[in-house]
Amino acid sequence: MDHAQKAQMIEKAQIVAETKKRFEDANLVILTQNKGTSAEQDRKFRKSLRDEGGSVKIVKNSLAKRALVGTKFEGLVASLKGPIGIVTSKDPVVAARVAHAFSKETDGKLEIVAGASTDGVMDLAKIKYLATLPSLDGLRGKLVGLLQAPGAQLARVTNAYATKDQA
Repeated sequence: MDHAQKAQMIEKAQIVAETKKRFEDANLVILTQNKGTSAEQDRKFRKSLRDEGGSVKIVKNSLAKRALVGTKFEGLVASLKGPIGIVTSKDPVVAARVAHAFSKETDGKLEIVAGASTDGVMDLAKIKYLATLPSLDGLRGKLVGLLQAPGAQLARVTNAYATKDQA
């Protein structure tokens, strides 16, 4: 084996390790196929994902299959056919929401092929449902608002009662 072949093997091993780490850090993986988006649309998609804490990576299927082995997303191996983009996010909703929104925005030029959460492989209907949910931060904000509402209402009632006596 010559030097160039060794270097290529090391590079492939690094890509597999990096991709495996990406899978281990994620709570949701969406596989997409690009069917004609422009470079500008692709840049916009990547930026939208980054802004929300997600990412997309294009990896050869053979390397992605090796990276999936032994991870919680191993069930996606069968879906790795053709040119695939691997969209990942720690927030269990971000990857689905951004990919679904971008697919609609580009009239299906970015197609969602498959997805998996920490619970296993999901069908397209479940991915679309996930895309409609608010992000984890959005849910936290709603919960805080719900918890604050009774206290605020009590303060308004107490204030109204106190000002009534003053009048």
